[in-house]
Amino acid sequence: MITFRRTATAGLLALSLSLPLSLPVTASGTAFAAPAPAPTAATDAPAVHLELPRPTGPHTVGRSIVHLVDKSRRDPWVPRSGARELMLSLYYPAHRGSGHPSAYMTTEEARLLLASQHLEGKVPAQVVSATRTFARTGARPAAGRHPLVVLSPGFGLPRTTLTLLAEDLASRGYVVATVDHAYEAAGTAFPGGRTLTCVACETVKQGQEGIVTTNRARDLSFVIDQLTGRHPAWKYGRMIDPHRIGMAGHSIGGDSTAHTMASDRRIRAGVNMDGVFNAPLPASGLQGRPFMLLGHAGHRPGGPERTWDEGWARLDGWKRWLTVSGTNHLSFLDLPVLAAQLGVQDPSAPLPGQRAAQLTRSYVGAFFDQHLRGIREPLLDGPSGANPEVRSSGDD
Repeated sequence: MITFRRTATAGLLALSLSLPLSLPVTASGTAFAAPAPAPTAATDAPAVHLELPRPTGPHTVGRSIVHLVDKSRRDPWVPRSGARELMLSLYYPAHRGSGHPSAYMTTEEARLLLASQHLEGKVPAQVVSATRTFARTGARPAAGRHPLVVLSPGFGLPRTTLTLLAEDLASRGYVVATVDHAYEAAGTAFPGGRTLTCVACETVKQGQEGIVTTNRARDLSFVIDQLTGRHPAWKYGRMIDPHRIGMAGHSIGGDSTAHTMASDRRIRAGVNMDGVFNAPLPASGLQGRPFMLLGHAGHRPGGPERTWDEGWARLDGWKRWLTVSGTNHLSFLDLPVLAAQLGVQDPSAPLPGQRAAQLTRSYVGAFFDQHLRGIREPLLDGPSGANPEVRSSGDD
């Protein structure tokens, strides 16, 4: 199975929205069967209001949007466009009652996401873009300095697919930066009324995944530079404790997390959510820093995905390998949660989307609490009777 190229990844949400609520989703391999005829106009669509799960922490969540430009590099996918650009959503602990609701994504971003699945005109983009989130734009930041967690999405997917995790971490007291890498998502809004599409999806061939990983590692280190330097690019940058930085990613974003850690010692802890290691980790490991693998059953020890066995052997610090039964590659994102609200279930992932989200939040949150905040988390010690879906392997 290719976990690098995921032009079909967002199809779970897009397909779900195009199906009548009474029909199940069927699948053949990793490609979903064509849906029944769908509404062709917004007025014909069912009255559906999608919503992410409420964050579990004590803090209200604020959100800012930040545009970064790395003038030292030309964009690797479209060199004529000039310097490398990134879009960030910064989630942070905020004062209750301040700010106003944040949009999930723009309507144009939603339209391009649907168009990438050949569903433009069949599903109202407004249904996707209007998904309710819990972050508030313009919210006053909470006092104090907080650990930073950087999140990188899967290839072809926008950063918004990591929103439920980002909001939850921020509610627990973290600053969280979700990152869109220019020309690597179906559609990403940039300043000046531009919405950049996934040029890289068309130009990078299977077997060249390491190119993406290498570029992202440079992007992610640049993000840390800009958020923690003497003059932070984000107006609330002083909230960030530069000595407590973690990183996590889905699919190739998880691979990029490991490789960014290998070259950037500022990152103290990392998580790979269901991403193949496209290039071997260094023989020297990650200099003793903690790392967690979180994936579906195909990534079990000794399973068909051999790069995790190879990577595991090279991890030289605290480590855990968690596999979650009943999941697939998409289960650690927002998409199954939203699809479930339409009564749609992917047969390859029988674990309900809400439950998968709960487990992802619990284990990723516990990992960063233990390794960035010094809070011992028994949840990470081994199997939990409360979470029978999760199998754990690890060394202390």
